[in-house]
Amino acid sequence: MYPISGVRGEKGKMAATPARHTEQAEKEAHSFLQQAGAYARHYGRLPLPADLNWWWTIGAMLVAVLVLMLLSGLTLTLAYTPDASLAFGSVEAIERRMPSGWLLRAMHMTGASFFMAALYAHLLRGLYYRTYLPPRRSVWLSGCGLLVLVMVTAFAGYVLPWGQMSYWGADVAAKAVGAVPFVGQGLEQVFLGGESPGTPTLHRMLTLHFLLAFVIIGLVLVHVAVVHAKGSSSPSVQPETRRRYLPFYPYFTTRDILAILVMSLGFVAVMCFGPGLITEPANYRPANPLHTPADIEPEWYFLPFYGMLQVVPSKFWGLLVSGGAVAVLFAVPWLDKGRRIANSGLARLADAGALLACVGAAVTAAAAGVHHAQGGWLLAGQAACLVYYLYFLVFLPLRTRFEGKGA
Repeated sequence: MYPISGVRGEKGKMAATPARHTEQAEKEAHSFLQQAGAYARHYGRLPLPADLNWWWTIGAMLVAVLVLMLLSGLTLTLAYTPDASLAFGSVEAIERRMPSGWLLRAMHMTGASFFMAALYAHLLRGLYYRTYLPPRRSVWLSGCGLLVLVMVTAFAGYVLPWGQMSYWGADVAAKAVGAVPFVGQGLEQVFLGGESPGTPTLHRMLTLHFLLAFVIIGLVLVHVAVVHAKGSSSPSVQPETRRRYLPFYPYFTTRDILAILVMSLGFVAVMCFGPGLITEPANYRPANPLHTPADIEPEWYFLPFYGMLQVVPSKFWGLLVSGGAVAVLFAVPWLDKGRRIANSGLARLADAGALLACVGAAVTAAAAGVHHAQGGWLLAGQAACLVYYLYFLVFLPLRTRFEGKGA
């Protein structure tokens, strides 16, 4: 038998060990809370130009929708089955049997459309106010990278319900990729996992959709960090030394919250009263490889690029023109080498008119895609492609030259 004192000593050590771990965990938690509080205070004191308008609230809207998309998407993944014979039925089971499943899926689908709409508006704001000029080129490039990732993630998510439009959308995308010379057939095999869309395609799309969602979150953090490092842009053309600054809290947080609330009202209105605006009726029918839909159309936010793909007779050149419409955005900071100076009213009107023509060209290309580039829509779509590229490759460089002469 051991002495009583020895037993007490062992018990004391055993009792002391959990106590030390608990104390260390409490210290680490306290340190983390202190660091988080310090970061929040630093973020709240962040100086921003006092003349920021409502266009600068779109970033807050994007973050709010992204959080909603992530939470709803993770929940939907728990009940989804990536199998060609079961995927459509699992989506139906989510909507009909899973508690509040219909609401989660409606929020996810509506969130995708609102996120893309806000992202396009965010992009147009940057083009109009020329926020890509030095020293904020890295801000623009990280934003363009986010746009590409979001588009790939959205397409992968569009395939997952495995309805008629999902299936044939994957088939059209695979054929477009297969048109690339030399490596097209291999890329198509990797994309589909076989000769035609099927279970391997669903596994690839689910993995891509799930993985890129977290990559997007990381890139959003990088984008915000770069904005803080380079400073926020301003609609004013005055030198930064002459601008008036205000802290982020409470001046801009209040406006951001109000903008998110207004967007939420529109979000609920579309989700509850206008779901047909963001969904395709054909996608509520299971995928049928033996029946091609009369009208194969992607989601509205892909229609401009789908139209550009169709108005070019060659598949490869159509893919090049369609993909180049996004790739040219990365070159904008080098195409426009000007400076943000006070221009005359005529110059500002020219800027707005050129950008409006670019937007009109994208809308016309989308309409040509809806009408399958037939008849007059073929010529309209081709003209729209020309106007779109003229804005970036001709107007922006010429604008820089005229600005230099004016200065």
